[in-house]
Amino acid sequence: MDDSASVSVREARANLARLLDHAEEGEPTVITRGGAAVAAIVPIEEYNALEEAADELLARKALRTLAEEGDAPRATLADVLADIFGTSAADTA
Repeated sequence: MDDSASVSVREARANLARLLDHAEEGEPTVITRGGAAVAAIVPIEEYNALEEAADELLARKALRTLAEEGDAPRATLADVLADIFGTSAADTA
């Protein structure tokens, strides 16, 4: 395997330990299947930063939605559970 930033699934399987070493050194590797990028092995710090950014984005979107809805009616947790599990709100109490 060469030290390129992109490898096939077959190459990734054969060289996983080396790819993990690269990730520890701060080097991401893209995994391809049939020539198309399908996944990446990234340093854990980058993954954690991405997760935190996604959480922040969702929190901001939720706050915007709440601000836009104002005093609109909201569902209770019992209503949500009833919707998910197909029971009435009274059954969940």
